[in-house]
Amino acid sequence: MQWILIVLTLLVQHVSGQAMAPMLRFSCSQLVVDRLDPLVNPGVVPSPHIHQIVGGNSFQPSMDHETHDLVTKSTCTSCTFSEDFSNYWTAVLYFRARNGTFKRVPQLAEEGLRANGGITVYYIPSTNSNKTVTAFKPGFRMLVGDASLQSPGIAHKVCHRCMPLTGDNSNINCGAPDAQTLPGKPCVGGIRSIITFPTCWDGKNLDSPDHESHVAYGVGAKENDVGPTGTCPESHPVVLPQLMYEVLWDVSLESRIDTCGLCARLLKQKLIPTDSILYKRPLAGRWLTAICLEYW
Repeated sequence: MQWILIVLTLLVQHVSGQAMAPMLRFSCSQLVVDRLDPLVNPGVVPSPHIHQIVGGNSFQPSMDHETHDLVTKSTCTSCTFSEDFSNYWTAVLYFRARNGTFKRVPQLAEEGLRANGGITVYYIPSTNSNKTVTAFKPGFRMLVGDASLQSPGIAHKVCHRCMPLTGDNSNINCGAPDAQTLPGKPCVGGIRSIITFPTCWDGKNLDSPDHESHVAYGVGAKENDVGPTGTCPESHPVVLPQLMYEVLWDVSLESRIDTCGLCARLLKQKLIPTDSILYKRPLAGRWLTAICLEYW
């Protein structure tokens, strides 16, 4: 993502009850649902887990940034921000019917946005005018979370909310009633998952073996802060823009009825890492806490 484009198109948005902040917000419709993961399992077909992929149409099993340039390889994008040829992917949830069959939980566009499923993407600069923010470098990648979690763990700014049918500006992101676990009650407006990336970089490595060690969250940053906040540690002194995803899962009754008319219950799919690679790949695991990305 070329940060200059973001700067030129800054919008003032109100994010679920949080303070007003300049940011770029846009929706990305579903591109494809497939068992592919160019970050964690490059070249493996099929990958061990399934994702919903959005973004540029050059997505493929192997996407080494030195040989696969997203801008020149892609001819279109499923994102409404037409200059964004990055790819983002999220984990998949399933309903399990009483007869043991499974049905994928569809994803919805956020209220006020137009999309065919997919996710909502935010790029948020610092609200501190004295803080220098560095644009993501071409080929930059990172992953957030732990796809193997079987219970709530340390998840920075990763949370889920039971949404009302319309309107939700009274609660801040990742504050009460949000939680790391999926809601255990009917949600007429769907279940919204929020995933935010680290904003501190070591300034040297575009990636690391675990796709996480080259980035960090700011010291003192709160779970419901907006934009790059806290103080970057000496090991990761470079401040990055805040990247955030919102994923809205359609858990309405209509989406849960299978062809036999059997009621279904929501099942948190295991062993599904969601990477949000700047290729971009977010949500993963039973608790939906993994995310990654790769930039162009």
